[in-house]
Amino acid sequence: MDVLMNIVFAEQVLIYGAVFLLFGLIILIYVLKIRRQSRLVGQKIEQARESGLYEPVSLHPVINPNKCIQSGACISACPEKDIIGIMNGRATTINASRCIGHGACFHACPTEAITLHIGTATRGVDLPHVNQYFESNVPGIYIAGELGGMGLIKNAVEQGKQAVENLAQQLYKNHGATYDLIIIGAGPAGISACLTAKKLGINALTVDQDTLGGTVYTFPRSKIVMTSAMNLPLYGKVKLFETNKQELLNIWNEALNKNGLAIKEQTKIEKIEKKENYFEVVTAQGETLTSAKVLIAIGRRGIPRKLGIPGENSQNVAYRLLEPEDISNKRICVVGGGDSAVESALLLCNQNEVMLSYRREGFQRIKPKNQERVEAAIAQGKLKVLFNSNLLAIEDTTITIEVDGDQYQQANDLVYIFAGGELPSKFLENAGITITKKFGEALLKH
Repeated sequence: MDVLMNIVFAEQVLIYGAVFLLFGLIILIYVLKIRRQSRLVGQKIEQARESGLYEPVSLHPVINPNKCIQSGACISACPEKDIIGIMNGRATTINASRCIGHGACFHACPTEAITLHIGTATRGVDLPHVNQYFESNVPGIYIAGELGGMGLIKNAVEQGKQAVENLAQQLYKNHGATYDLIIIGAGPAGISACLTAKKLGINALTVDQDTLGGTVYTFPRSKIVMTSAMNLPLYGKVKLFETNKQELLNIWNEALNKNGLAIKEQTKIEKIEKKENYFEVVTAQGETLTSAKVLIAIGRRGIPRKLGIPGENSQNVAYRLLEPEDISNKRICVVGGGDSAVESALLLCNQNEVMLSYRREGFQRIKPKNQERVEAAIAQGKLKVLFNSNLLAIEDTTITIEVDGDQYQQANDLVYIFAGGELPSKFLENAGITITKKFGEALLKH
């Protein structure tokens, strides 16, 4: 009996020992995997620091390590590459400057450990004052979309809708104005606001200094627009993840036509002036419109940033590329180091002699796919890139450029400048709107 019990006991010891060994092996493999993962993420962070990609330049995630459970949902949700990684058991940002502020990580986090911030402790971003209802410091003037710090189509559509829903609760009858609401800007936020106003029975007018689409309209025809599913008022859910400019414009036109809405195009607003019960909105053509409420849904880049060099206002200089397929056999200089400049140079280089001039030592904020494409174009001899270079002057058939301190002239037919845009500060300040510099302030939190 004792022998049998000893055998059983020995078998149990072996079984438990095997189980513990198995668990120990699993834990060891897991720990080694976590360490390896942390080491790789750490290396990527160091590379990002060396490349100038670690510090964010716009809206970006900030992760609370006390709430993070390393589910990885934020990494899976992010459509970009290597923005967030897991290091030492917690999520952390890697290439924060490449974040485009879509907020997918914010919505995916199961423990609400992520908030979206604008600016950092050392790098501020100028933004107009807007409260949680999208109302500015001037009662009755609302701001939605990119101007308020939230970029991307889905975010802008949602903000345009929410802003109108909020202002509708403060809209009183007998205000004495022609319109209940004037919407300035016909981009994603403005279109969404226009449709929401129609849904709520608000008498609204939508104007744009250019045409339907806002910033999207200025994209090259073949440019791929990265977006995500969005709910467009009075239209329904739009499930697009990779599309082109024309497809988006078709959807917006369809939504507007279906609801009998039109945009007052080629109408630039020069001034917004507060009266007793309404606002006077003055156009560049001298027309005065009146409205109880105003929603500003323009982009931050409505005013292209100039280089301040001779010849910049000549006819062979442009600040946006609309139809690259119509341009061929030209000597072209593209100025800039962001995605817009790189994408435009790539679209032009197959049919033209293209030189891309950038003032820094290397690209710092472009998407990984664009980095791969531009490197391939350089290797194939399709594109010439000049780092540490500055355009100094533009003539009819030549340009003067400085490269590493040396100046020389080069034959040229066209110049495209992508130096970003300037916040329409004067326009906003004249309306009484306060502009403040945000240093790492949370714009979106649970």
